[in-house]
Amino acid sequence: MSDAVDAIIGQWEKERPELTDDLWPVQLIARVQRAHRLVDRELKAFGAEHGVESGEFDVLTTLRRSGPPYALTAGAFLKAAMVTSGAITNRIDRMEAKGLVERVRDGADRRTVKIRLTEHGKQLTDMLMVNHLSNLRRLLDGLDRAEVERAAELLRKLLELHGDTSIT
Repeated sequence: MSDAVDAIIGQWEKERPELTDDLWPVQLIARVQRAHRLVDRELKAFGAEHGVESGEFDVLTTLRRSGPPYALTAGAFLKAAMVTSGAITNRIDRMEAKGLVERVRDGADRRTVKIRLTEHGKQLTDMLMVNHLSNLRRLLDGLDRAEVERAAELLRKLLELHGDTSIT
């Protein structure tokens, strides 16, 4: 069986045969790029079905998995989401308008504002997470758990090699 990446590599081998021995990284990197586009498209469609943008889903799940009181500072989101503070602010504004999150001042330090999941946001996130996991399983249909775990281990190693070891 072959895919689009095999075709791309084959084209390069035909056009520039002297590069054949140097094309091996394309096998993984091009597939990671193509898989990212596929997954991103599917996750956007999933979010649209439920009235939540993918960035908003990220905020909801980050808050929910943080545990009670389901609140984090905007700075914590910046580290986890790798987006600008303006992007976080806009995202939180939209989510606050939807009643999913609220801004609360820290009792000890009134200068610190935390983003907290509302009860509605928590219930929505709990429902979405179950559906999200089903959607992810659907995307991996055709691979068994051992294959997924092997691929995940290799990608973990790649990320570790480039310093992506923590979200905090």
